[in-house]
Amino acid sequence: MTKKTETLKACAVGINHVALEVGNIDEALEFYNGFLNFEIHDKSDTQAFIYFGDQFINFTRYSDRKPDEKRHFGIAVDDKELARRSLEEMGVKLLSGSFLDFLDPWGNRVEITTYINIQYTKADHILRGMGLSHLRKTEQALAELRAKGMAPENEID
Repeated sequence: MTKKTETLKACAVGINHVALEVGNIDEALEFYNGFLNFEIHDKSDTQAFIYFGDQFINFTRYSDRKPDEKRHFGIAVDDKELARRSLEEMGVKLLSGSFLDFLDPWGNRVEITTYINIQYTKADHILRGMGLSHLRKTEQALAELRAKGMAPENEID
Protein backbone atom coordinates (compact mmCIF):
# COMPACT_ATOMS: atom_id res chain seq x y z
CA MET A 1 0.00 0.00 0.00
CA THR A 2 1.36 3.37 -0.96
CA LYS A 3 1.01 6.39 1.23
CA LYS A 4 -0.77 9.31 -0.45
CA THR A 5 1.32 12.47 -0.37
CA GLU A 6 -0.33 15.85 -0.36
CA THR A 7 1.04 18.44 -2.75
CA LEU A 8 1.40 21.83 -1.13
CA LYS A 9 -0.02 24.69 -3.18
CA ALA A 10 -0.39 28.42 -2.76
CA CYS A 11 -3.89 29.60 -1.88
CA ALA A 12 -5.41 32.07 -4.32
CA VAL A 13 -6.55 35.14 -2.40
CA GLY A 14 -8.02 37.22 -5.24
CA ILE A 15 -7.35 39.05 -8.46
CA ASN A 16 -4.85 41.84 -8.02
CA HIS A 17 -5.10 43.21 -11.55
CA VAL A 18 -6.05 42.58 -15.16
CA ALA A 19 -3.80 43.52 -18.07
CA LEU A 20 -5.58 44.71 -21.22
CA GLU A 21 -4.08 45.26 -24.63
CA VAL A 22 -5.20 48.53 -26.20
CA GLY A 23 -4.22 50.41 -29.35
CA ASN A 24 -3.67 53.78 -27.67
CA ILE A 25 -3.14 54.54 -23.97
CA ASP A 26 -4.71 58.02 -23.98
CA GLU A 27 -7.76 56.77 -25.89
CA ALA A 28 -8.15 53.86 -23.45
CA LEU A 29 -8.05 56.21 -20.47
CA GLU A 30 -10.63 58.48 -22.13
CA PHE A 31 -12.90 55.54 -23.01
CA TYR A 32 -12.88 53.93 -19.54
CA ASN A 33 -13.18 57.35 -17.87
CA GLY A 34 -16.45 57.76 -19.78
CA PHE A 35 -18.21 55.32 -17.43
CA LEU A 36 -15.88 54.66 -14.46
CA ASN A 37 -14.20 56.69 -11.74
CA PHE A 38 -10.60 55.67 -11.15
CA GLU A 39 -7.15 56.99 -10.23
CA ILE A 40 -4.38 56.98 -12.85
CA HIS A 41 -0.92 55.78 -11.79
CA ASP A 42 2.32 55.48 -13.80
CA LYS A 43 1.04 56.55 -17.24
CA SER A 44 3.37 56.44 -20.25
CA ASP A 45 2.96 56.08 -24.03
CA THR A 46 3.11 52.28 -23.73
CA GLN A 47 1.16 51.57 -20.53
CA ALA A 48 -1.02 52.99 -17.77
CA PHE A 49 -2.37 51.70 -14.48
CA ILE A 50 -5.85 52.66 -13.28
CA TYR A 51 -6.74 51.87 -9.69
CA PHE A 52 -10.09 50.99 -8.09
CA GLY A 53 -9.06 51.09 -4.44
CA ASP A 54 -6.71 48.12 -3.94
CA GLN A 55 -7.05 46.61 -7.44
CA PHE A 56 -6.07 47.86 -10.87
CA ILE A 57 -6.18 47.49 -14.63
CA ASN A 58 -2.93 47.69 -16.57
CA PHE A 59 -3.42 49.06 -20.09
CA THR A 60 -0.61 47.98 -22.41
CA ARG A 61 -0.25 49.33 -25.94
CA TYR A 62 -0.57 46.59 -28.56
CA SER A 63 -1.81 47.41 -32.05
CA ASP A 64 -2.64 43.88 -33.30
CA ARG A 65 -5.40 43.15 -30.77
CA LYS A 66 -8.04 40.65 -31.93
CA PRO A 67 -11.58 40.95 -30.46
CA ASP A 68 -12.60 38.59 -27.63
CA GLU A 69 -15.61 36.35 -28.06
CA LYS A 70 -16.14 34.47 -24.78
CA ARG A 71 -13.05 35.56 -22.85
CA HIS A 72 -13.91 38.54 -20.64
CA PHE A 73 -13.42 40.14 -17.27
CA GLY A 74 -15.97 41.67 -14.92
CA ILE A 75 -15.96 45.02 -13.19
CA ALA A 76 -18.12 45.36 -10.07
CA VAL A 77 -19.67 48.83 -9.77
CA ASP A 78 -21.86 50.56 -7.21
CA ASP A 79 -24.50 51.54 -9.82
CA LYS A 80 -24.87 49.22 -12.82
CA GLU A 81 -27.71 51.24 -14.38
CA LEU A 82 -25.63 54.42 -14.24
CA ALA A 83 -22.81 52.54 -15.99
CA ARG A 84 -25.32 51.30 -18.62
CA ARG A 85 -26.63 54.82 -19.27
CA SER A 86 -23.09 56.20 -19.51
CA LEU A 87 -22.07 53.49 -21.99
CA GLU A 88 -25.20 54.11 -24.08
CA GLU A 89 -24.52 57.88 -24.08
CA MET A 90 -20.99 57.11 -25.28
CA GLY A 91 -22.48 55.14 -28.19
CA VAL A 92 -21.07 51.82 -26.97
CA LYS A 93 -22.88 48.81 -28.48
CA LEU A 94 -24.03 46.54 -25.66
CA LEU A 95 -23.86 42.83 -26.43
CA SER A 96 -27.03 40.77 -26.39
CA GLY A 97 -27.67 38.46 -23.47
CA SER A 98 -28.65 38.67 -19.84
CA PHE A 99 -25.47 40.48 -18.73
CA LEU A 100 -24.21 44.03 -19.27
CA ASP A 101 -21.39 43.10 -21.65
CA PHE A 102 -19.66 45.14 -24.35
CA LEU A 103 -16.44 45.23 -26.34
CA ASP A 104 -14.13 48.16 -25.73
CA PRO A 105 -12.66 49.84 -28.85
CA TRP A 106 -9.83 47.25 -28.93
CA GLY A 107 -12.05 44.19 -28.64
CA ASN A 108 -11.64 43.48 -24.91
CA ARG A 109 -14.92 42.03 -23.66
CA VAL A 110 -16.07 43.64 -20.40
CA GLU A 111 -18.94 42.63 -18.11
CA ILE A 112 -20.35 45.16 -15.66
CA THR A 113 -21.91 43.71 -12.50
CA THR A 114 -23.33 45.22 -9.31
CA TYR A 115 -21.07 44.94 -6.25
CA ILE A 116 -23.90 44.43 -3.76
CA ASN A 117 -25.32 41.43 -5.69
CA ILE A 118 -22.16 39.30 -5.83
CA GLN A 119 -20.04 37.38 -3.33
CA TYR A 120 -16.85 39.37 -4.02
CA THR A 121 -16.31 41.61 -0.98
CA LYS A 122 -13.90 44.46 -0.38
CA ALA A 123 -12.62 45.01 3.14
CA ASP A 124 -14.47 47.71 5.09
CA HIS A 125 -11.38 49.92 5.26
CA ILE A 126 -10.94 49.76 1.47
CA LEU A 127 -14.61 50.66 0.84
CA ARG A 128 -14.27 53.52 3.34
CA GLY A 129 -11.17 54.80 1.55
CA MET A 130 -13.04 54.67 -1.77
CA GLY A 131 -16.00 56.61 -0.34
CA LEU A 132 -18.24 53.54 -0.74
CA SER A 133 -18.79 52.46 2.88
CA HIS A 134 -22.56 52.84 2.38
CA LEU A 135 -22.72 49.76 0.12
CA ARG A 136 -24.46 46.72 1.67
CA LYS A 137 -24.63 43.23 0.17
CA THR A 138 -28.04 41.89 -0.85
CA GLU A 139 -29.57 39.05 1.19
CA GLN A 140 -28.88 36.65 -1.70
CA ALA A 141 -25.18 37.58 -1.81
CA LEU A 142 -24.97 37.22 1.99
CA ALA A 143 -26.71 33.82 1.84
CA GLU A 144 -24.17 32.63 -0.72
CA LEU A 145 -21.35 33.83 1.52
CA ARG A 146 -22.93 32.22 4.61
CA ALA A 147 -23.21 28.90 2.77
CA LYS A 148 -19.43 29.00 2.31
CA GLY A 149 -18.75 30.15 5.88
CA MET A 150 -17.54 33.51 4.53
CA ALA A 151 -20.21 36.00 5.65
CA PRO A 152 -18.99 39.22 7.27
CA GLU A 153 -18.85 38.90 11.07
CA ASN A 154 -21.79 41.23 11.57
CA GLU A 155 -23.90 39.08 9.18
CA ILE A 156 -23.32 35.60 10.66
CA ASP A 157 -26.47 33.88 11.96
